[in-house]
Amino acid sequence: MRLAAFLILALVAVIAAFGVILSKNAVHSALFLFLNFITLAVFYVILNAQFLAAAQIMIYAGAIVVMFLFVVMLVGAGGQVSDFSAPTRGWTMLLGIVLVVLLMGILGYAAVFGSLSSFRGPYTDVALKQIGATQALSQVLFTKYLLPFELASLVLLVGVIGAVVLARSRAE
Repeated sequence: MRLAAFLILALVAVIAAFGVILSKNAVHSALFLFLNFITLAVFYVILNAQFLAAAQIMIYAGAIVVMFLFVVMLVGAGGQVSDFSAPTRGWTMLLGIVLVVLLMGILGYAAVFGSLSSFRGPYTDVALKQIGATQALSQVLFTKYLLPFELASLVLLVGVIGAVVLARSRAE
C-alpha cells in the first residue's frame, strides 16, 4: 500500500515538474509548481515529518508560488514565456549535461549506500519518539542554527519590502 502511494505520488511529482518546465504559459507553470510542492508535502507526511510538510505548504506552495504569480502579473508577461527558439550556446548545454550527470551520480550513491554521511546525530528514532520530531527540530533550529534562521528571515523581509516599493513605484 505504501509503495503504491509512493509510486503514484512520484509519478504526479515528476509530471508536475515536467509541466513546470514545458509549459509556455507562465501561470500554468506556476500552477504545476504548486502541484509539485503539494506532492512533496505529502511525501513529508508519509515520512512522518509533519513540520516539514506544513512548512512546505506554507512557505513554498503558499508564499513562493504567490510571489511568482505576483511577479508575472507585475512584469506583465501576458502569461507567455519564450518558446525556446533562441539558439543555445554549446558550452551551456555541456555544462547542463555535466551538472545533470553529477546530480544523478550523487543521488545514485545516496540511494545505494543510504546516506551521504556516516555521521549520525543524537536524534535517533527512539529519541524522536520520546520528544517528538517537531520539538527536536525546533530545539536545534533555535539553539544551534539561530543566527542563520534570523538571517533568512531578514532576507525575506528585505524581499517583501522590495516588492512593495516596486509595486508602489509602478502604481504612481
